[in-house]
Amino acid sequence: MGEFVNLQVSEEAPGVGVIRLDRPKMNAISLQVQAELKAACAEATERDDVRAVVIWGGERLFAAGNDVAEMAEMSYADMVKATRGVSEAATAIANIPKPVVAAVTGYALGGGCELTLAADIRIAAENATFGQPEVLLGIIPGAGGTQRLPRLIGPSKAKDLIFTGRFVKADEALAIGLVDKVVPADQVYAEAVAWASQFTAAAALAIRAAKECVDRGLEVDLATGLSIEQQQFAAVFATEDRTAGMASFLAHGPGKAEFAGR
Repeated sequence: MGEFVNLQVSEEAPGVGVIRLDRPKMNAISLQVQAELKAACAEATERDDVRAVVIWGGERLFAAGNDVAEMAEMSYADMVKATRGVSEAATAIANIPKPVVAAVTGYALGGGCELTLAADIRIAAENATFGQPEVLLGIIPGAGGTQRLPRLIGPSKAKDLIFTGRFVKADEALAIGLVDKVVPADQVYAEAVAWASQFTAAAALAIRAAKECVDRGLEVDLATGLSIEQQQFAAVFATEDRTAGMASFLAHGPGKAEFAGR
């Protein structure tokens, strides 16, 4: 367990790993938080008892941004050394080969917004506020905001948010595709855990392959994406879950297979 970031398996939903950001008061994302987040993501990837992941900042807010006080003291040379780590924290979330949902209450700004962009889906509270306000500090998003945001909501909408630095409330975030579901604030965590719970007894290697196809496919042309899909499609035929799933389908119909995750 880190000082500010930890991974725990949910007691109410075994198989769901919860990566909790907990750095009072605003969950500011410092270099230490970034390092601890990468470690938590690596642990979530390796643990067999974690089949899906919730990223959660607590009841008050998700994360109000990077640690500006820390960054203000950094020179160009300092940031050249640190910038890879800044980006790698969000990428660590994206690289978890399991379903990942961001549960967002309150503010998800700057680096906090970028962490949510790395999740597979985002469930937001009615009081959630998103934004990439880095230009208001004279800088730009540095943890994937200029890349993941346009891929999610389109380049025009992304440029509007990045160029102006304006904040987006939950209803607008839902309308433009920045979040996938909006619920009352006291239901966000439960909704995220419920979504993740769908996959605790699923065909883990098939889901891993599907996520790999979608994520890698978005980075390449269609022909290359189809080639990636073909390779992954053939590969899952080597799994125990494929054998069990097809046997169950033939004997009992769809949706009744019991998977081992192998």
